[in-house]
Amino acid sequence: MENIPKDLKFNGEELFIELSDGEVLRVIKTGHGAPLVLMHTIRTQIEFFSEMIPFYAKNYTVYAVDLPGHGQSSINKKINYDEPYLRKSMIDLINKLGLEKITLVGESIGATLSLTIAATIPNKIKQVIAVNTYDYETRYADGIRRGNFIANFMMWNYSIPINGAIFAALENRFFLSLVMNGGVTNIKKIPTWLMKIFDQTGHRPGYGYLGRNILKNWRSWAKATSNYQQISSPVTLVYGENDWSTKEERLRTLNKVPNAKFETIANSGHFLSVDNPNALKQVVTKHLIA
Repeated sequence: MENIPKDLKFNGEELFIELSDGEVLRVIKTGHGAPLVLMHTIRTQIEFFSEMIPFYAKNYTVYAVDLPGHGQSSINKKINYDEPYLRKSMIDLINKLGLEKITLVGESIGATLSLTIAATIPNKIKQVIAVNTYDYETRYADGIRRGNFIANFMMWNYSIPINGAIFAALENRFFLSLVMNGGVTNIKKIPTWLMKIFDQTGHRPGYGYLGRNILKNWRSWAKATSNYQQISSPVTLVYGENDWSTKEERLRTLNKVPNAKFETIANSGHFLSVDNPNALKQVVTKHLIA
């Protein structure tokens, strides 16, 4: 039997926060203590952290966010979903929530955002935990394409304008599972109930546009590293041993972030919060500042 959470609001409340540009972000607020903002990977949403949210909520007030265009947050086909836009939106959300002394925890593009946000508003950030930072692309969907043959094939088709629209329209849970399996060490690590949620979200109006647009902006995630030198808060970079990034790419990020610590988790892939949550909890516990 799969361990399906009985409460996907995690004993908290679901908020829909309108930003200054009129877009809306979905937030789950739960727990007690200092604020912790939690940001997910590309093409996922809050429920991706079903194993991790109760863990963080023991000591923090967790604000788990559906990133712009993702999950149940609003989608706007007039928006260019590049890294600067997602960063601006998240900072706007932080300001609207009135948060200070924030712990930022992000995974994949969420990790990159945690670093660029910390660089942009350093006075509000207490610490950063960046998991499998996605900041190394040299081509369209570079990281995802490293996962497996199917992911490479699908992303290559996505990169072709006409093919991309067709493939986005044809996406289903089977193909999405094959692509996401390239980010875990064991295909059973991604539960069926979670894939059903991802599949349902993928059929929202406009979601095909979001998926192609955020991938089209791959250069913005590589350029994000130019901001890292402005970070003043303590940072822990955590990587799965089998993450899509190379050792050289990880060291390059480490060298760009001042005061950064570095951890590698064995037998783990890109989607660490579902692939090896217990090991991730141990590493995070060691580095979180009380």
